[in-house]
Amino acid sequence: MIFLEKYNNKKNIRYKSFEFALIEANKRNHKILVETGVARGKIKFFFFSKKNWKDGMSTMIFSDYAKHQMGELNSCDISSKNINNAKKFTKSNNAFINFFVDDSLIFLNNFKKKIDFLYLDSLDGQFQDASSHQLKEIQIARKHLQPGSLVLLDDKGSKTNLSIDYMMKNEFTLINETNEQVLFSYKNQ
Repeated sequence: MIFLEKYNNKKNIRYKSFEFALIEANKRNHKILVETGVARGKIKFFFFSKKNWKDGMSTMIFSDYAKHQMGELNSCDISSKNINNAKKFTKSNNAFINFFVDDSLIFLNNFKKKIDFLYLDSLDGQFQDASSHQLKEIQIARKHLQPGSLVLLDDKGSKTNLSIDYMMKNEFTLINETNEQVLFSYKNQ
């Protein structure tokens, strides 16, 4: 998975976590990825979007993985502006991405496929309800998971506390942890 190297930017503090998670996903032949909260980049000069490596640029990485696997990335964000920015960053992979402008809870509830790899990164951690929101996401998404599905939680400490506790009590196994993210396997293989 040589394509991952282009994301090994010194500002990308999530790179090692993404690398570990996607190598594990590749071993499991995961093809259906779901992401809540897109890589929105940052605005420069009021209209020009540029990469924001401190946020990890997840949508770019996951869309490259989907292309590599001949799979699909289903990416949801409540903001059409964020979706439009993510589309700009991933235009070379648009055949492998489905974008949805929706509340992540509604999106996950209405999703019709089994999920191989789930990345929960909606509602930034500084918001008061971020932890309870992420907990609701995993509770809803659980019905779409299958044995061996991977779940990557972002913003460890600011919004993962309730999710981690719930997952540890409900057939999830922690398989990797960094300062920023936590990776779980569902019904461990």
